[in-house]
Amino acid sequence: MKTLITGGAGFIGSHLVDSLMAQEHSVSVYDNLASGKLKNLEKWQDNRRFSFNHGDLLNPPEVAKAVKDSDVVFHLAANPEVDAKKASPMDHFQQNITATYNLLEAVREAGCVERLAFTSSSTVYGEAEVYPTPEEYGPLIPISLYGASKLACEALISAYSSMYGFRSAIFRLANVVGPRTYHGVIHDFVDKLRKTPEMLEVLGDGSQSKSYLYVSDCIEGIMKGMVSGKQVAIYNIGTEDQVSVLDIAEIVKEETGCSDAVIRLTGGVDGGRGWRGDVKKMLLDTQRLLDTGWAPKYTSSEAVRLTARSLAG
Repeated sequence: MKTLITGGAGFIGSHLVDSLMAQEHSVSVYDNLASGKLKNLEKWQDNRRFSFNHGDLLNPPEVAKAVKDSDVVFHLAANPEVDAKKASPMDHFQQNITATYNLLEAVREAGCVERLAFTSSSTVYGEAEVYPTPEEYGPLIPISLYGASKLACEALISAYSSMYGFRSAIFRLANVVGPRTYHGVIHDFVDKLRKTPEMLEVLGDGSQSKSYLYVSDCIEGIMKGMVSGKQVAIYNIGTEDQVSVLDIAEIVKEETGCSDAVIRLTGGVDGGRGWRGDVKKMLLDTQRLLDTGWAPKYTSSEAVRLTARSLAG
């Protein structure tokens, strides 16, 4: 199987590369290295089944070349920032929506792609009123530009799949954590404690509670969902439990050897959110994916601890 992975040098993408290469597939990575790192792929650089293309999804001719002869496309490239202070509306529009449109056009014109997988996000649900939140929940009302851009990409993928004959699997991910992560609350806490071991600032009121999924569990879930016979399949991927930001802070303090650090809450915005657009509570109903035989090996707390340990080491 010839596979193309957009964003394959990034956190989740590089772990997907590891999995596909271990299964002896041919893997081509397309990445602009805006946040991805070549060192994440260095173990495969000399393997004849692996190739890396430094390119941008905002360049349609380059995208067309990358897609050519691919059987399966995994679309992971995106601007991952939920905090509006770190990414503008135009960043999300171009790097998520326009980039996805360019990729879908290349897939349509190539005519060789049989399946496409897309990593969406739990943020498409916004402030859901049903927990755990199933895939059928609606209406979908994102509260962040990131969530809105992911939902727009889902709609484009669904339409292109229905009109042009390739199958798609859309994965709405919980907060994915693990080795090679370069952003998010665990990374931020470890970084803060390195700079000020005596004090840890926590954005918001600390009560924000979400599901945290270890990256190896995420990859296994994607591979399970890819075999769906549906034209467009949508799956939640997450754990069946949650962990609060305050609990994460305590875990990170322990794993960094800073157990005596004082936690300082900023209070946050809009009722204790870390930032405007931050969903305070998230727990996904994963029964649809569980029915395929997939199950996460790690709880949210275990995933957080393993990640903190790897980052602190």
